[in-house]
Amino acid sequence: MQTISVSLQAASHGGLEGMRELSFLMGTRLRQDGLRIKMRKKGAAGIEAVYTMRSGSEHLQQSSIVTSTQWQTSCAILSSNVVSQQQETEKSADHGLVAVNGHAKSESMIPRELDNLPKPLSLIDLSPPPMHGSPLRVAYQGVPGAYSEAAAKKAYPNSEAIPCDQFEVAFQAVELWIADRAVLPVENSLGGSIHRNYDLLLRHRLHIVGEVQLPVHHCLLALPGVRKEYLNRVISHPQALSQCELTLTKLGLNVAREAFDDTAGAAEFIALNGLRDTAAIASSRAAELYGMSVLADGIQDDSNNVTRFVMLAREPIIPRTDRPFKTSIVFAQDKGTSVLFKVLSAFAFRNISLTKIESRPHRNQPLRVVDDGNVIGTAKHFEYMFYVDFEASMADTRAQNALQEVQEFTTFLRVLGSYPMDMTPLNNNSSSSSSSSPSSC
Repeated sequence: MQTISVSLQAASHGGLEGMRELSFLMGTRLRQDGLRIKMRKKGAAGIEAVYTMRSGSEHLQQSSIVTSTQWQTSCAILSSNVVSQQQETEKSADHGLVAVNGHAKSESMIPRELDNLPKPLSLIDLSPPPMHGSPLRVAYQGVPGAYSEAAAKKAYPNSEAIPCDQFEVAFQAVELWIADRAVLPVENSLGGSIHRNYDLLLRHRLHIVGEVQLPVHHCLLALPGVRKEYLNRVISHPQALSQCELTLTKLGLNVAREAFDDTAGAAEFIALNGLRDTAAIASSRAAELYGMSVLADGIQDDSNNVTRFVMLAREPIIPRTDRPFKTSIVFAQDKGTSVLFKVLSAFAFRNISLTKIESRPHRNQPLRVVDDGNVIGTAKHFEYMFYVDFEASMADTRAQNALQEVQEFTTFLRVLGSYPMDMTPLNNNSSSSSSSSPSSC
């Protein structure tokens, strides 16, 4: 009753017709739960929802008034959830199987304790905004046990971590007030930049409010009782596989390597399907969550394996000068890369250190055509967006003057955020469990 009450108050249009459609879609599900919903007009723009539930000998009744705009969203959300649940129920009833990451398996193989883990947020999910005094909700990509979850806990120790199945879902979760912050990876010391998140930073209007650096500590995980000689394949995120290639060979594991969506997801997949011929590369926290054994610890080829995450929010923070700050910008110009020297000189002239420069193809104008009358034909060059991080706060006059000069040479300039630098010492074991110190594969 509470879930449906919250959803009714969250939503939209359709009036009594919308209610009839919703009731038809939900069908016997409402009647099985003992829930009855009655709709009636309430004023010119409002609809009153009266819903009752019979629980034992108690008869509960509650009403709420929602606007027509709110009622439409509720109908869409509830009906889509009910239809998807009915389809899954019919499929499992026909075959007696449950699909896990596209693979069918018996329900009896699913460990009961795994049902208590939070499920990754998807685009159709919706939850009410946080109540006053509730913990900060932080979105990350992956499932519980992922390195991104450890980064979220390091950035916000007392927060509620919300897993998301895609990077873009994490962005939208913050924009739609489902989450208060998002913690997402942008670069790794071995694998380089995560280009997808740089593109999403430009597409969405969130602000970088902090950063956190997390050492990556890989482990080889398998089901209890499984030994290395039993293995036929190793699955994990592509970057994790490449970061452990030499160590796996030294361990004598000349077996197939298969890519998976994320490291902790690979461990979850093995646990749910009872695969005794497969191992996963993931964190030791993933081993604890999914009841797996650690066959080898610290199997990364390079011990200096660090991933940098950024913390995103709907509003920027106020820049300060009493502690080290970093500022991230993105810009474009229409005269080719020759202007890049002038842009960088604006920082060099003011002794501002750059910590990163990254170029990405300009999606709206991917090619620039140069027509030279002295040459037969035309030359085509790629157009780029440039992402730059520099060590200065936007409260510093040097940074303000530098960006004012940069504007003279660029056609587009945007400050992604000015935020405190992560000055905490690196702990090589911090990624193996959720860290409580302040601040993916």
